[in-house]
Amino acid sequence: MFPVIPFLAAIAAFVSACDDCYGPHLDAAHVRHVRRMQPDAQGATVSPRAPLDWGQLNFLHTTDTHGWLEGHIKEQNYGADWGDYTSFTRHMKHKAGNLGVDLLLIDTGDLHDGNGLSDASSPNGAISNPIFESVEYDLLTIGNHELYITEIAYETYQFSKVYGDRYVTSNVQIMNPATGELEYVGSKYRYFKTDHGLRIMAFGVLYDFTGNSNVSKVIKAKDLVKESWFLDAVNYPEPIDLFIVLGHNPIRTTASSSTFGIIYSTIRGLRPTVPIQTFGGHTHIRDFVVYDTISTGLESGRYCETLGWASMSGINSSTFRGNQKPRGVPNPSRKAVKVSNTTSNATAPTSSSNLFYSRRYLDWNRLTFEYHATGSQESTFDYHSGQRVTAEITQARKQLNLTALYGCAPETYCQSCKPFGADGNIFGLLQTALAATVVNESRADTPRLIIINTGSIRFDLVKGPFTFDDSFIVSPFDDAFQFIADVPYSLASQVLGILNAGPYQKRSVDTDFQLSTRDFDFNTPFIPSDACTSPNEKHAHSHAHSAPRPRSEPLTRNLRTRQSPALTPGYVTTDDFGTDGDDTPHSPVPFYRQPNDVQANASFPATGLPETVDLVFLDFIGARYVIPALNSVGGNYSVDDVNYYLDESFTTNSYLPEYARRFWQDGVPNCPVGARKDD
Repeated sequence: MFPVIPFLAAIAAFVSACDDCYGPHLDAAHVRHVRRMQPDAQGATVSPRAPLDWGQLNFLHTTDTHGWLEGHIKEQNYGADWGDYTSFTRHMKHKAGNLGVDLLLIDTGDLHDGNGLSDASSPNGAISNPIFESVEYDLLTIGNHELYITEIAYETYQFSKVYGDRYVTSNVQIMNPATGELEYVGSKYRYFKTDHGLRIMAFGVLYDFTGNSNVSKVIKAKDLVKESWFLDAVNYPEPIDLFIVLGHNPIRTTASSSTFGIIYSTIRGLRPTVPIQTFGGHTHIRDFVVYDTISTGLESGRYCETLGWASMSGINSSTFRGNQKPRGVPNPSRKAVKVSNTTSNATAPTSSSNLFYSRRYLDWNRLTFEYHATGSQESTFDYHSGQRVTAEITQARKQLNLTALYGCAPETYCQSCKPFGADGNIFGLLQTALAATVVNESRADTPRLIIINTGSIRFDLVKGPFTFDDSFIVSPFDDAFQFIADVPYSLASQVLGILNAGPYQKRSVDTDFQLSTRDFDFNTPFIPSDACTSPNEKHAHSHAHSAPRPRSEPLTRNLRTRQSPALTPGYVTTDDFGTDGDDTPHSPVPFYRQPNDVQANASFPATGLPETVDLVFLDFIGARYVIPALNSVGGNYSVDDVNYYLDESFTTNSYLPEYARRFWQDGVPNCPVGARKDD
């Protein structure tokens, strides 16, 4: 593991040099640190429902951590940090050894863009990656967020060297700056034996991402499976007991961006009797998929909210020297057969395969980790290595000024737990904040319409201290504000409706974080939102296999509510194995669809409507979406008519801190942390 402190020292001068460190081009009011909340993160109150099933081969899976290595400081369900996870992995490895079975640790990418710990450094990940490295992963692969920006791509290239051949990128290459030649970021594949002798062939496959910078290349899956080295690896001369396909890639092959179906069908066509186990990511959901009687896939959520567990027994191997059914613990008992909507878990159909499976989605908190760790109590859970990582995170947060306070959020604003326009919905807050802060002083009296996409918001805004860290958590992207001056109001006023009736605006040419509901077999809309976050509550994901409901009816999603006194709010998941996958049972919360875009109106006349307005929008949606919308209703505009409305340094990561600095000073510096308004 790279030492963290040298990285911190390198940025310390930058962090302490100027007020700009507290936020982008803002003079942060009451610049001070709120109490050190990571050591005081709230503990979970509900234990897991049962011990884990241990099999011949077991897996712990993380994905889409997006820099949340500090944990969710304001939420009980997900309060563990990366140090707690480091200790937990060591306990579980030790337990696997005692049971005579194998345990593999797997991660499927997207390590930043979502939290100040990863995003407040330059480049992103310079501080968080060395902390991440404290976990001894057996297999890792790359995410799309590692490839958008050249500097970050090269940072990831160096990060991959820490893990050697365990970092597998079968279809991602990067230009070697010394030679100018493309080479694989990690290894093309990994063939290895587990501690107890299982022979595994692993591939790492990113979905067909096209938003990467020009120093990297993503090979499409349909081309990858034709390459001679790939076919040779599938037909490896040494015996293969199991294929593992890991990737930042939806495991459900009906998802439009998933390429796992191509990889699976190619391997299955060449090796019809060898089990295949996949591990996916990118869609930010909990999911488990059955491909055939000897092939399944696991996807394990996002943001250090979920730790995925899978186990299997019955792998036929002449070299395995362990226990297929370890004693003293539950064992996998499910065949790889889908459970229908009307079939209970207890009466699931069987198959002729000798393989048995289990899967579980663990809430990311110390109570969960302590419960499942070997004989752990609070006083003995922490390894010194885990305590060291926790201390490094605390120090990094301090050095990066992540607790610098902008103001006190007066309530919790959620992305999807309230209908659009309802009190407590975050997009109503954004309309107010945009009108107040996105102001070109030279045109302040000119009426303006300000349009942003709802995908620029990545997380709920929780009542209490709104800090430098929260500015990245809620809105991490740096999209600047452009405009077209003096657009007839009769044209500009139609743009929002056109955008909301059209496709979701994609970042670059990638699918980014949004997939269509039709990509899945369930009706839960796929939006990168959480639940109505209270400090004790987050989202739950329910993949209800039923017909879509009317737009006005709330959907049951991974959100939590206090509907049942017997359950705490949290994830509620349905997958191909049924409804018993969540390690800690929770009650669900309503989910409401949100529009593609929201609009703020400012400087309008007291009566009537203006003849012309400044039409303000984000730079990444202007040329591809706004201008075509304008021209579709009679306009005649091009990119030549577009200018920056504000300095490019004022972005979607800037306006909420500015709004908090100006309007959320009540209660500073002692901001009370609150819950949802309806609690």
